[in-house]
Amino acid sequence: MSKQDNLFLVGLMGAGKTTVGRLLAKHYGCGFFDSDHEIEAHTGVKIPVIFEIEGEAGFRKREEAAIAELTALSGVVLATGGGAVLSPNNRDRLRKNGVVVYLRGTPEHLYERTRHDRSRPLLQTENPLARLRELYTQRDPLYREVADIVVDTGRQSVSGMLRVLYGKVDLLRSGLPSPDKGD
Repeated sequence: MSKQDNLFLVGLMGAGKTTVGRLLAKHYGCGFFDSDHEIEAHTGVKIPVIFEIEGEAGFRKREEAAIAELTALSGVVLATGGGAVLSPNNRDRLRKNGVVVYLRGTPEHLYERTRHDRSRPLLQTENPLARLRELYTQRDPLYREVADIVVDTGRQSVSGMLRVLYGKVDLLRSGLPSPDKGD
């Protein structure tokens, strides 16, 4: 398996990893996986229930097992959970086994996308925007550490973001010098 066989998407919740991941998989003729959906399918319960019963630590343990399994596959696009990069083992597996794309969104933009979503346990707080800012501060350096490509999700359309991504991924896969990590 070559690192270029796989595309792994990282970023905060609401960045568009699942939406973009499905479209990338279709474009490149790859299988698509979402680590959170795989965890739910394996356990038979939704992520918020796992958080409620096992806490974040229990969920992260399950997430690490799922990431280990999914990054061992070839020819896949994987949308990871927003906190997957918290584990050094996950970061190592992502870096070694695929091209990592960081979909970067500002906390304010992500808040607009997620504010009505009750299925995100980490945002069930008095001030979800403050929580997103906290998560961004904590995780942005980790996303950057593992990323081969960084794309801002900001105000551009999904189709515009995909055009940028296709160009960067194709360039990287061609063996030419790596594109800038940023836009």
